[in-house]
Formats: sequence, structure tokens, C-alpha cells
Amino acid sequence: MTRIEAPGALAHIQSLPSWLVGRVAARGRGLVAEAIAEEGLRLPQHAILAAVSECGPVAQADLVRRLGFDAKDVVLLLNDLEDAGLAVRRPDPRDRRKNAVTVTEAGTQTLERCAELAERANTELLAPLSAAEGKRLMELLTRVHEA
Repeated sequence: MTRIEAPGALAHIQSLPSWLVGRVAARGRGLVAEAIAEEGLRLPQHAILAAVSECGPVAQADLVRRLGFDAKDVVLLLNDLEDAGLAVRRPDPRDRRKNAVTVTEAGTQTLERCAELAERANTELLAPLSAAEGKRLMELLTRVHEA
């Protein structure tokens, strides 16, 4: 009687789409983090700056809700961005008890450079694929994400 060898537990885990997507995502995050570090930013700072740019002027509490970050972390990240001259907090004209955050001109320029750096990092991530395969991968990932 011939016994069929079942794959090992680790081999099974590593063959799951969830494992592979997680590993690819980790590599992608690492490449982007390394790229935007050239601008002196970490990924959470970049996310805050992008959200402020898109939604600003925006209350700090709205940033917490929009990004799902801890409120204390948002304060610290905004402190860093203000110290770097990339964002400013001012009293919110609609509610003077709150601060509204806006991006400075330097912050806008930094975001533009970060976008280019992130594009290059993602090009590196997808380098093993043809252009058509990369496009198809993005279509499939979008479909899975939106489901």
C-alpha cells in the first residue's frame, strides 16, 4: 500500500493566499517605507500628511476616525509634522475648542516627492511581472479588497 504524503503544516500555511498576500504586502510596505524615509517620513506620518492634504483643514479627531489611529499617536505624529514644517494646527474656525490641521506648502511638496518614491518602490515590487500581469494583479487585488 502506497502512502500519500500530506504537505507539512508549515508548507500548507505558506501555500495559502492569505499567507502570500501578507508576505507580499510586508515587502511592499518595507520598500515604500525605505523610499519615503528619503523625505524624512515614516509610514504613519505619511498617512497623516496625505489625509490632511486630502481632507484639510481637518480636526484631529476626524483624522483619528478616518485613519483608525490611536488619538495619542495622532498628536505625536502631528507634533513631528509641525516640527518639520509640513503641517500646522490652528483653532478650527467652526469650533474654537478644536484644532484644524492643514498642510503647508513644504508638506505638499513632500507629498509629491513621496508619491514619486512610492511609485518607484511599487515598480520594484512588481518587477517580476510583465506590465499586463501587473495590471491584472491590481484588478484582482482590487476585486478581493472590495468584496
